[in-house]
Amino acid sequence: MVRVALCKTDKRREGTRDSLRALGVNPVKGKDVLIKPNFNTADPAPASTDNQTLVALIEQIWEMGAKSISLGERSWLPTQEALIQKGILPVLWKWNVRVIDFDGLQEKDWVHLQSSDMHWKRGFRVARPILETECLVSTCCLKTHQHGGVFTLSLKLHVGVVPTFRNGFDYMRELHHSRDQRKMIAEINEPFSPSLILLDGVEAFVTGGPTTGKRVRTNLFLASTDRVAIDAVGVAILKSVGTTKEIMGPKIFEQEQIARAAELGIGVVSPSEIEIVAADEESQPDRDRVRNFLSKG
Repeated sequence: MVRVALCKTDKRREGTRDSLRALGVNPVKGKDVLIKPNFNTADPAPASTDNQTLVALIEQIWEMGAKSISLGERSWLPTQEALIQKGILPVLWKWNVRVIDFDGLQEKDWVHLQSSDMHWKRGFRVARPILETECLVSTCCLKTHQHGGVFTLSLKLHVGVVPTFRNGFDYMRELHHSRDQRKMIAEINEPFSPSLILLDGVEAFVTGGPTTGKRVRTNLFLASTDRVAIDAVGVAILKSVGTTKEIMGPKIFEQEQIARAAELGIGVVSPSEIEIVAADEESQPDRDRVRNFLSKG
């Protein structure tokens, strides 16, 4: 049974702290930690990771005893430009967080991966720091994806570990023009495994996305060690507030991102393997509501 902690709050610092505490694990102690945020663009949350959430996560990781913290990202914009527009660089320096701009990685630091059952025609490349970190912590948002992904939670977050264009090939063009896009998203996640995942659902896009869309306040945080579990619960939240027909129609574990990830052994394979844990008494009604949507599929 995999735990997903759920915390009801509109306060990002408290939501981060209380969801991580409710999860009850500490994989960061004594480790060199790499954080993968959602800084694909600099648009405000839920389009990208809220600065307050990132600071709260950094604070918790230091308190949990991390040896060092780095942040690694590849944005749709030039990554440095996205970080500057977010105004996050001075904050990261203040908290002694090293920034790894994947745009600046040398060719040897993009690891090529390929297998016969992939839907990537030439395989794909992954930033070496993601593969070699002692402890990967990922933080994602809660939103739909109008450009073929259907939703963008923890699995889709990791598209940012693959280059946009490298060695004469446009990886993002292949991804976004493929009928197998959602399966390809799942396949990106196979070579590595985050030790901790935090989802900020204070606001969600229930249509549109990933940069703009109809906003709904769900005031929920999730934390887990399992990407499939946290995405399944995230999709259940979207179903519970009303969203696109692409999400409302299929059962959760029939969604191609989730089904392919489960098939690859990336995480849980059914709702019965997920235990949603309420962070406190106030969170229990939302836990029960979301659990109902999850169990129904």
